[in-house]
Amino acid sequence: MISETFPLGGQQLVRRLGFGTAQLTGPGYWGPRGDCADAPAVLRRAVERGVTLIDTADNYGPGLAEELVAEALHPYPAGLVIATKGGVVRTDERSWHIAGRPEQLRAMCEASLRRLRVETIDLYQLHRLDPAVPMAEQLGALDELRQQGKIRHIGLDSVRVDQVEQALRLTAIASVQNRFNLLDREAQGVLALCEAHGLAFLPWFPLANGALAGDGAAALGRIAHRHGASAGQIALAWLLHRSPVLCPTPGTGSLKHLDENLDAAHIRLSDAELGELEALEPS
Repeated sequence: MISETFPLGGQQLVRRLGFGTAQLTGPGYWGPRGDCADAPAVLRRAVERGVTLIDTADNYGPGLAEELVAEALHPYPAGLVIATKGGVVRTDERSWHIAGRPEQLRAMCEASLRRLRVETIDLYQLHRLDPAVPMAEQLGALDELRQQGKIRHIGLDSVRVDQVEQALRLTAIASVQNRFNLLDREAQGVLALCEAHGLAFLPWFPLANGALAGDGAAALGRIAHRHGASAGQIALAWLLHRSPVLCPTPGTGSLKHLDENLDAAHIRLSDAELGELEALEPS
């Protein structure tokens, strides 16, 4: 039997199937979507459906996704965990600049606090490690923010096994966010480390940026047909079965697609079906 919840940081129970906000912004996560007016409705519907983990970032928009979260959900209901990210600066649709100096991280966190209208960010994730700044300085800045009550938990994004191990020697880490899905399992070593240390693993591109929402591989289609489900639902269900620390946060700007994604939590895959899916060749 799969667990529906995960204790983030060993403390805050969240439902493992959450919601990501990147798709509420425009192409390249830049500017508004054409149907941006639907974003508050999608966010409210997610919470109505029982989502307790909303994953966003300061550079989605930039700033827009956090503002939409606050517009739709503030004052936040009890038990709702808002996760955001800092450490990357956007200058246009295609430009991402890593910015991990302590003063930059502090300023980014303060800006996120204002946009989200909170005094404490539940989970603040370092969007990318800055290779030009010692990890101890980057995590030290976040640790100071945590000691000041501005961050409750610290997370990492797009990291290797050795980097997670080093981070754990420096401070308490609650989560890791790496690319991971049915057809991309390169981060299996990081997943195993998260399991060993009780860290949440938030897989980004859980549907392979939409590739797994189509017909997909033959085995995926067969299993989806058997369950009267979509290929995307089976791909999400596989993640929930794959490891108890996996907490996927698929995003969408569509109410219909949102309901479809969340319904994946009710799909139970047999051992034989899991074997078929595991046998698919990762890309």
